[in-house]
Amino acid sequence: MVAASRGEDLLTEACTVLIAAPDLLPTLKQRTGDVNGELLTFSDADALRALEVITKRRPRVVAIEKVFAATPRGAALINRIKADPLLVQSEIRVVSPDSDYGRVSARKPTEAAPAQAPGVAATAAPAAAPMPAPPLDQRGTRRAPRFKIAPNVDAVVDGNAATLLDLSIVGAQVVSGGGLKPNQRVRVALTDETGAIRFNATVAWAKFEISGGGPKYRAGLDIVDGDAAALDAFCGRHKV
Repeated sequence: MVAASRGEDLLTEACTVLIAAPDLLPTLKQRTGDVNGELLTFSDADALRALEVITKRRPRVVAIEKVFAATPRGAALINRIKADPLLVQSEIRVVSPDSDYGRVSARKPTEAAPAQAPGVAATAAPAAAPMPAPPLDQRGTRRAPRFKIAPNVDAVVDGNAATLLDLSIVGAQVVSGGGLKPNQRVRVALTDETGAIRFNATVAWAKFEISGGGPKYRAGLDIVDGDAAALDAFCGRHKV
């Protein structure tokens, strides 16, 4: 940990937290190489764990990929950071693989405490109640149009038969009899009369359910290496 500059009573750690889609992390790691200290990276599906690290370590810089920052989940993350008085010195940067970063101020200048006249003892001003920050969206983000899928589409998630509820080129929602948990890496296969589409995915969120058919796991998946054209065509064939 390193001390903040003179006159500041909060500490920030000489590190940067970077949050972006998995396929953009390598490029953005290079673009954030100008910062000092340790670089900690998280996928956009892992924003909750990133927030825990940000709150604990109070990094000098929080870099958030531009597309994710524009989503409701990304905006909620930014608002949570800005609403935390312990993170007042953490600079928020919105970054993009193909452009310079933009800076998001963590506090308005008018929120700074007024200067005291020489010789006058400082008195504690009543602290303004912080605005409640919206909760982070547990169910991922929408970086592409997502379509509800018709029933009876065959899907397999890590070897277990699953029901495909909706699909986009970057994500899906499934219900599976096999256990699923957040951050789990899974192998997915979608099959119809034209053949099979196979890809890896990360579980962004998961919920255990009990219905007439027995215990099930409903989960949102972030697709890691899917064929965008094949997935788009699959959506076109099976969307409701």
